[in-house]
Amino acid sequence: MSLPLEGVKILDLSRYLPGPFCTQILADFGAEVIKVEDPRGGDLGRSLTPLIEGESARFYTVNRNKKSITLDLKKEAGKTIFRKLAASSDVVVDQFRPGVMKKMGLDYDNLRCINEGIIYCAITGYGMTGPLRDAAGHDLNYLNLSGVTELTGSYQGMPAMCGAQIADISGGTLYSAIAILIALASRAKTGQGQLCDIAMMDCSISLLAYTLGEWSGWGRLPERGNDVLTGGYACYNVYKTKDDRYVSLGAVEDKFWAEFCEKIERPEYINLQWNISLQQDIQADVRAIMMNRSRDEWVEFFAKSDICFTPVLTLEEMCVHPQVLARDMILKLANVKGSGKDVALTGVPIKLSGTPGVAKLSFPKLGEHTDAVLIEAGYTEKEIDEFKKLGAI
Repeated sequence: MSLPLEGVKILDLSRYLPGPFCTQILADFGAEVIKVEDPRGGDLGRSLTPLIEGESARFYTVNRNKKSITLDLKKEAGKTIFRKLAASSDVVVDQFRPGVMKKMGLDYDNLRCINEGIIYCAITGYGMTGPLRDAAGHDLNYLNLSGVTELTGSYQGMPAMCGAQIADISGGTLYSAIAILIALASRAKTGQGQLCDIAMMDCSISLLAYTLGEWSGWGRLPERGNDVLTGGYACYNVYKTKDDRYVSLGAVEDKFWAEFCEKIERPEYINLQWNISLQQDIQADVRAIMMNRSRDEWVEFFAKSDICFTPVLTLEEMCVHPQVLARDMILKLANVKGSGKDVALTGVPIKLSGTPGVAKLSFPKLGEHTDAVLIEAGYTEKEIDEFKKLGAI
């Protein structure tokens, strides 16, 4: 079966998590992704701890089904090779700070002179413009400045750090993939490529769409841990259980809340669902009730109730949950390099009926495909040998 992105060639200069995860999504749907790595160690994500037989366990999670070439872009021969590859490619993904590729003469303005259809996706922390364009940052910094961190945490407690890299993945990964696909659709109509300027801070701000609406409507700033969807109401909350585990209740709709109240024998709370003055008292009572059973006992108790009640799972529990298994959302790379260790990988989250993605569990060694890619680009074996002597590859 032909995959929808077959024939799309991507030169991927990104590293760590944001860009590599983006190009992995595109590779799952048929794109040819060529990782362009520095000969001196390659993608820094290869060496992130924890290591399994010298290779980062995290590297495997975002780099399946790709090719790897080594290219020293600081050498003129390396730049020449990159330009030749870009001339016959569809997409370039760059995760350097603004200006780095321009100094090397390999930015969008230069590449479009040799390939007017090139789509150049620049993934940065703060974007190509603005006073912070050159500043360093990580996921936490982007979430802090976007306002997300201030809204995250328990009532009257400190702001909390999220267990998932929201800015990296929503911005660097998902929005970049969307931008590339939109640009490909536009090029199909116009024949012209374009620059995709993706800032992880911008994308984090966009995640607050509903929250901005709440602020505008209420005329007051949201209060951490004390609003409708952040822990301020009993109907939408997380509760501790007898065995020091946790369950969650998402009974926002009246009918769900009513059924929950009937089940715990507190029908008097049904009409008090949105009474803000009584929420602390109601929550305290529900917390006390939840301490009478273990997490799994509560799950069983509410098994036949349609009230948005779920256990809070560990990663290990999530990986074997029947819903996760039914959707093939966790794949296992078994006995990596004979280490006896397995690596859990995410499956393909985008389910298409006609052209489903394929997660091929093959992972490139550093520079594994250099010779093959250059030969396909038109270089001879003699020229490739000369590049190696020059240290360009």
